[in-house]
Amino acid sequence: MVRCWCGKQAITRTSWTSANPGSRFYCCPDEGSSCRWIGWYDPEMCARSRMIIPGLLRGRNELEERLEVAIALTYDGRVLCFVEM
Repeated sequence: MVRCWCGKQAITRTSWTSANPGSRFYCCPDEGSSCRWIGWYDPEMCARSRMIIPGLLRGRNELEERLEVAIALTYDGRVLCFVEM
């Protein structure tokens, strides 16, 4: 069991920063506390992974945005189709 500086059981979160995309880390469960302790759960990623993962995340985010637009248009009574040519 991993504990933070204030003695509480640490929780696991996932970093989505460009420096550590997808890396899991431990942190204090009290977000607003002065503890602010973090410790890495995953080993450091190789340079290639740090280059590739942000692009994959951007692509996924773009697809999610397109899906949200399609869902919103469907709820307006219109149907939207994407045709790849």
